[in-house]
Amino acid sequence: MKILVVENEPSESKLVNHVLNASGHNVNSVDAAELVFAAIRTDRPQIILLDMDLPGMDGLTFVRKLKADQETRDIPVVAITTYPEKFSRSDALQAGCDAYLRKPVSTRRLPEQLRDVLAKGGGK
Repeated sequence: MKILVVENEPSESKLVNHVLNASGHNVNSVDAAELVFAAIRTDRPQIILLDMDLPGMDGLTFVRKLKADQETRDIPVVAITTYPEKFSRSDALQAGCDAYLRKPVSTRRLPEQLRDVLAKGGGK
């Protein structure tokens, strides 16, 4: 599976990348929402793992923009957050996310959770 990780915390990004690579996935990472569209044009992911609390454009704003674009609206997005009071499950799903995880994510379950989102037809 091709996965794009959008995470601005280097330690979190490194951990998620390690876990997903070890599970046999092809992972690309960016640290800001503004970089995602360029990353998608370079190597279109099958799924995006998106931290909601990003500098500049937050995750909710980004998801709305991604889902409004005909070229990218079908890419499933899994929201992850440390701040559920700021980025609620309801808000994330309403904005267009296909799933919602709270940090710390389970490194044992993460690859399976992403596969489940794809299996359920996330993004469509």
